[in-house]
Amino acid sequence: MLLLVPGPVTTHASVRAAAAQDYAPWDNTFRNLVARLCERVLHIAGGRSGEHAALVLQGCGHFALEASCRTFVINGGRLLIPKTGQYADRFERLATETGRSAVPLLVQADRRVDPDRLDAALAADPTISHVALVYSETATGIVHDVPVLAEIAGRHGRRVIIDAVSAFGAMPLELAALPMVDAVVFTTNKCLEGLPGASFTVARADRLLASAGQARSWSFDLSDIYTHYQRAPGAHRFTPAAGVLAAFDVALNLFDAEGGQPARLHRYTDNMRALYAGLEEIGLSPSLPLSTQGPIVLNVDAPADPRWDLQAFVEGLKHRGFLISNFYNTPQPSFRLGCIGAITPEDMRLAVRAIDKTLGELDIRVRAPLLGQADGRVSNRAADLAVR
Repeated sequence: MLLLVPGPVTTHASVRAAAAQDYAPWDNTFRNLVARLCERVLHIAGGRSGEHAALVLQGCGHFALEASCRTFVINGGRLLIPKTGQYADRFERLATETGRSAVPLLVQADRRVDPDRLDAALAADPTISHVALVYSETATGIVHDVPVLAEIAGRHGRRVIIDAVSAFGAMPLELAALPMVDAVVFTTNKCLEGLPGASFTVARADRLLASAGQARSWSFDLSDIYTHYQRAPGAHRFTPAAGVLAAFDVALNLFDAEGGQPARLHRYTDNMRALYAGLEEIGLSPSLPLSTQGPIVLNVDAPADPRWDLQAFVEGLKHRGFLISNFYNTPQPSFRLGCIGAITPEDMRLAVRAIDKTLGELDIRVRAPLLGQADGRVSNRAADLAVR
């Protein structure tokens, strides 16, 4: 079964095999493995040893995002959040429920964040201390120009937290050139092709020290984790997902062997383009024009055919060896296809054939989307064709 979802992703057999062992997390050998992992991800993030630190937290990306928000934004502090989609919405809720004040910056669902609008919003409100940026908006498939947006925030003297959960390892990042970034958050189970269960934060060491006691949480205090690492490198405060971390070490070996971030981005882009072209050939409409489409996840407008049934479609694809998301998370109904994981463009072409056969089996005769939804937005694909 190939997972065509934005994560957890299809992994290499050697990655899965590494988790099929028992590990003692406080054993010196395992502590050395964790310390090595932290140095490796620090390198991928473009951070500097001593200036930045990589920290491991049990759980999903939202756990690390909450930890970053609690650690770096003071209680009652204000952070601006460009509303790029569902994952920015989640960040807004997370900030609000941790006692911070979220300031939304509305962004069209099919557009990248406008740097000029961010610049104007920060100039208009000097009470904002932080900007929270989603690098790859998993709900829509759009990748935002986070390095440029972070630099704008820095020019205004604001700090930045980056949600790179579905971008890290594929999209470029050079933290050494972005001193305004307090933290970048990601997980083991997306573009680095590891297993789910652990999240990482790469943060500035000076900001970690300055934020001691601010989190008001023992579990989600990155400053406390950092202090613990200084006393015992690679040692966790609480029991970690040991097998996941051992598997992640193997996943990073494969990442390096492939050629690192540039090679991974190249393969994912080839995956996306093969999928995009194939879907158009069988009459389906990708939700975004190719000029806006990112390499991580591709949304497809749901067919207007009255026989369309997402759950039946998902089950039909499962029978053919492909698993996709079984829910909608965009205003205009669309199904998501992940382009990441240990998969190739040929896998994507096979997926297109499976999609075509499944639609035929369901007797879906109208594959074009319904134009003009309740929210007044027309199909992005139709608009793109009109411009051409």
